[in-house]
This record gives sequence, C-alpha cells and structure tokens, in this order.
Amino acid sequence: MLGKREPELYGNTTLDEINSDLEKLGGKLGLTVETFQSNHEGAIVDKIQEAVALQKGIIINPAAYTHTSIAIRDALLLLDIPVIEIHISNIYKRKSFRRTSMISDVATAQIAGFGVEGYGMALEALAGMIQSR
Repeated sequence: MLGKREPELYGNTTLDEINSDLEKLGGKLGLTVETFQSNHEGAIVDKIQEAVALQKGIIINPAAYTHTSIAIRDALLLLDIPVIEIHISNIYKRKSFRRTSMISDVATAQIAGFGVEGYGMALEALAGMIQSR
C-alpha cells in the first residue's frame, strides 16, 4: 500500500517505483537485485530461509513486523551475509511501540528516516559490504 497509506509519513512513491529504482542502481553497482513483498509473516520467513544459499546480502523493511516478529528475527539469525534493516520513517521519533525493533540486534546495519531514498543508500552500503567480504 506504499504510496497510498499515510502519504504524509511515507510519501507517494510506490513499491514498484522503489523496486525499479533498486534494480537500476543494482545494475550500476554490479548486483542483481531481487525484490519481494508479502503481508504474510510465514512467507517472509520462507524467503529469508531461501537466502541462506542464494543471496549475498539482504535489505529488509519488516514494516509492522519490526516490532513483533521473533520468527523473522530468528530466520535472519540463519544468515551469514550482511543484513540491512530499513525504515522509511524514523521509527525512533514515532509512538513508543514503534521504537522497538526485534530485528536491529541481528542486523548488520539499520537505516531509518531518510524516506524512500534510504533504499538506495542501503543498496550502496550493501554493495560495499559485499565487496569487502
């Protein structure tokens, strides 16, 4: 629902636009970008588990699951690759329940509050992490 839900907080950019921009930037950085979105926690866990053997790094915006999902956190623990947690808004300037991340202590890094530009920042940082490994 990105681009429709709370545009004053998340902006008007759609997820398809972000994904397209990431694929283009990935090409410039020499990376193949695969995108995935689901509203179902189990599907997200399945996708993370697939990454164990298939991916060199992950950028994840767990959205509301940031604050609640031990299952996603545990799945990320399986990975031996860089993981960047991203949030469009600054979760630390929002309601108190949104300030807790179940993911941050297992993520390699976190980017929050830069709007949709944070996705490009995350991909560039991930490219650097992958190169330095």
